[in-house]
Amino acid sequence: MKSSPVADKKIFTENSALYNSRGLNVWIKLLKEKYSYIAIEEILDYAGMKPYEIADQGHWFTQTQIDRFYDKVVQLTGNNNIAREAGRFAASPSLIGALGQFIFGQLGPGKVYQIIGHVSESCARSSNYFTKKLSPNKVEITVTPKPGVNEKPYQCENRIGLLEAITVGFLNKLPRVEHTECIFHGAESCKYIISWEMSASDIFRNIRNYITFFLLSVCLVIACFQPQITATIYLPIALITVFLLFSTGQLVEQKELKTSLNILSDSSDRLLKETQINYNNTLLTNEIGQIISKYTNIKDVIETVVGLFEKRLDYDRGFILLANADRSLLEFHAGFGYDLNKLDIIKKSAFHLNKPDSKGVFVVSFREQKPFLINDIEEISPNLSKRSLAFAHQMGSQSFICCPIICDGQSIGILAVDNLRSKRPLVKSDLSLLMGVASVIGISVRNADLMEARQRQFSSILQVLAASIDARDPLTAGHSEKVTEYALGICEELNLSTNYREMIRVASLLHDYGKIGVPDSILKKPGRLTKEEYETVKTHAQRTQSILEQINFEGIFSQVPEVAGSHHEKMDGSGYPNGLKGEEIPLGARIIAVADFFEAVTAKRHYRDPLPISYAFRLLEKGRSVHFDEKVVDAFIRYYEKEALQSESVDTAKIVPMKRVS
Repeated sequence: MKSSPVADKKIFTENSALYNSRGLNVWIKLLKEKYSYIAIEEILDYAGMKPYEIADQGHWFTQTQIDRFYDKVVQLTGNNNIAREAGRFAASPSLIGALGQFIFGQLGPGKVYQIIGHVSESCARSSNYFTKKLSPNKVEITVTPKPGVNEKPYQCENRIGLLEAITVGFLNKLPRVEHTECIFHGAESCKYIISWEMSASDIFRNIRNYITFFLLSVCLVIACFQPQITATIYLPIALITVFLLFSTGQLVEQKELKTSLNILSDSSDRLLKETQINYNNTLLTNEIGQIISKYTNIKDVIETVVGLFEKRLDYDRGFILLANADRSLLEFHAGFGYDLNKLDIIKKSAFHLNKPDSKGVFVVSFREQKPFLINDIEEISPNLSKRSLAFAHQMGSQSFICCPIICDGQSIGILAVDNLRSKRPLVKSDLSLLMGVASVIGISVRNADLMEARQRQFSSILQVLAASIDARDPLTAGHSEKVTEYALGICEELNLSTNYREMIRVASLLHDYGKIGVPDSILKKPGRLTKEEYETVKTHAQRTQSILEQINFEGIFSQVPEVAGSHHEKMDGSGYPNGLKGEEIPLGARIIAVADFFEAVTAKRHYRDPLPISYAFRLLEKGRSVHFDEKVVDAFIRYYEKEALQSESVDTAKIVPMKRVS
């Protein structure tokens, strides 16, 4: 099979986009693996490249950019042979992965060399490839630059490294690469002749064929002169010899086939394992992404994320530390895989962020926003404080990964994992995965933090609004808070959802806000109100709803205006402002009605002293199914009994008989 160049009439220039980002990714992965001390950003900046361009597999770079990239790499690594090293690295198992090894393992070096041109064209448009098979273990590859392309010597070295790596991947031996012609020595093309050692079965097959041909030829010659002896002696000997040669050849081939099958099996196992890991990683990232929109408080976010880590990832233990409010300490928030003793050690350990000389790995990772992969704790022990080293020994850690949790450029915490029971070594892919997950955790935590801050702000505004009404009269101060307490107790007894309870809390706090329009002379009047004055007081319910409707409540909170404005409606339809009846009255309003009534009759007012608790319950019982929802009344009594038992401040004997009058 031959691959021939296609005539390319296009003329390229130094500004032509010739090299795909996938080729650059090989270099970057090599640098990260073997030259981790080098700042990739510095190289990209010098070459006029952006990180997002490298990540984009559809992006192409010019010859000038590639040259500057190479020059900076050589300068920083001090390795003049790094182009050839990068070529060999391009075909390494760590780069092509289990899938690449599996496919290559079924092709053989000869087939791979024949398709190398097609593979190269996906990464570079600079040259045409022509491959010619010279023998079963030798090929000739001709590379001709396209018109206007000005390649450099290091690119020729890079190609040689790649050609070498292909054979090494199969035979674990370097091939012989003869560079017979070179464009940098006056030739029009670069010509490479690659030859590699034949397998034992190939060599034996050739020997067997030669011997078989020789023996049969000898037998034929002898048969012309001595046919009797040939038929009885020479021919049987020749046939037995040929049979033994074929049998031995089959054994050699079977041994090689078994070795190949083992290699393919290992590749298949690795591929299956990688697929499972990638599947779990994808599920993990997806599920963490869902947490961002599902949970609105940090505690739920962190505990759920840690639960997903334990379920999806292959680590024995892990925990999350977050910075406290003044960013002076890293505090434990959640973990998995630790026994109670180890968990207690983590919780009691103080990781100080406000000490400039602190050398703890967690603190350094947080401060410098730098991940750490440590496979032997003793390697970094000289750089650790005695306290940090003692902590590591207490935890029994030998290897671990520590990643900063970052959001909006600011560190907010630390994610750490290790393997204690499985002893599986931690590798770069683990670090990359956790860094990606840590960024998603950062967004989730920051989102929850903002939601909590928004909730605190919302709650404080509600408290101020409620207090502004109660503050008009010292006797009613705290009325809204007490009604809210009772209403939430009823919600708990009715087993209502958390979101509905939050809506009730808001409506309870603001249920009397319409009284802002009622004159003090009426609100604070010490005696009985006139009919006209009572009608004025009754307007507060409609005013409450009208005022609250001007607030942009969303979701379930959109019910707040109607619920708050309907708390004086009665089950028999005799209430106000709309004379609603039975189920027409929102459940939330029926709950607030019971809570408001009980708080009002058991508190001191200008026109009367507080009523006894027992009498208040009699009034509630009297109003059952007439003024109040009986299910709500029963729920309030159950709640009040529990509170009374806990505080031991109320004689429950005065309450229990009021539960039901037969």
